[in-house]
Amino acid sequence: MIDRDSKLSIGGQAKLLGISRGSVYYLPKPVSEYDLDIRRRLDELHLKHPFMGARQLRDQLNRQGIQIGRKRVKTLMMKMGIEALYCKPNTSKKTPGHEIHPYLLRGMTIHRANQVWALDTTYIPLAKGFAYLTAVVDWATRKVLAAKV
Repeated sequence: MIDRDSKLSIGGQAKLLGISRGSVYYLPKPVSEYDLDIRRRLDELHLKHPFMGARQLRDQLNRQGIQIGRKRVKTLMMKMGIEALYCKPNTSKKTPGHEIHPYLLRGMTIHRANQVWALDTTYIPLAKGFAYLTAVVDWATRKVLAAKV
């Protein structure tokens, strides 16, 4: 793409191609032996203990005599494409004992004020703690009828 023997400068050629001039001179760095050793050990540890995250893997490497930080372990894990396995929260499972209430507004057209009201509760983070704002809203006009913090 870039011809170094051309009459047109390298910067001019880069501009024509729509790439930065610095990317013409870029040479990728080879991975050091030290990094390869750490990656190999991380891979071994991850295969033995797939539930361990960056903190626990860092502790294991420190016990093996390799001084490395959590952020470096996390970076290497991201480059290697490994992450800790853990159970996801089961928030969408139905509880058998809970009653299911019917949706009374299905198929209903709301065309006038004061026909349907809705209650909206919003979490508001503050400098010291938090507050909840609760408002009664008219569905037809979208006006706030009442509000309380």
